Amino acid sequence: MTSLPDQHSAETLAQHLIAAKLAACVNILAPCTSIYHWQGKTESTSEVPLLIKTTQTSYAALEQTIRQRHPYELPEIIHVPVTGGLPAYLDWIAQQTSH
Repeated sequence: MTSLPDQHSAETLAQHLIAAKLAACVNILAPCTSIYHWQGKTESTSEVPLLIKTTQTSYAALEQTIRQRHPYELPEIIHVPVTGGLPAYLDWIAQQTSH
């Protein structure tokens, strides 16, 4: 998962991740309001969350790409391991992210 500051940057990153075969699917979710502490202050901003489907094998390259292309100084990058799922769907993710 990651969050971007606007729809355009979310779509740009999602398109790049798919084209580079680092992700099989990226869900661009509805904008939300994030409230957080940053550099000693409470901040509030609108963000666009992304759910990125990839494999453990592709994760390191995916993370590196997000870090390089993300506009934030400290981007949210959260890895949630998949412990199960529809085997055909998981196979599809593996096929789409194989280089």
